[in-house]
Amino acid sequence: MRPSVSGAQKDKLVDTVKKWLGDGKVAKMDDWGKKVLSYPIKKETEGNYVLLEVESEGGLQQDLEKKILMEDLVIRHLVLRKE
Repeated sequence: MRPSVSGAQKDKLVDTVKKWLGDGKVAKMDDWGKKVLSYPIKKETEGNYVLLEVESEGGLQQDLEKKILMEDLVIRHLVLRKE
């Protein structure tokens, strides 16, 4: 997320993403806080990192990544499938 994000905005965005997971359950959430980026992304040199580990039987919604991309506060995301 952008480094200028407040704690309340960060919590609201994480709650929104949890709602988008559908039947998925958040197994683990780590808030890594503000870190320096390896290279500038969208003119930002720092970012707030949040890691969500999700358990889901039926898989994630197809449009989850599209919804995440639509959020202005998110500057980079990565969705990995773990078997």
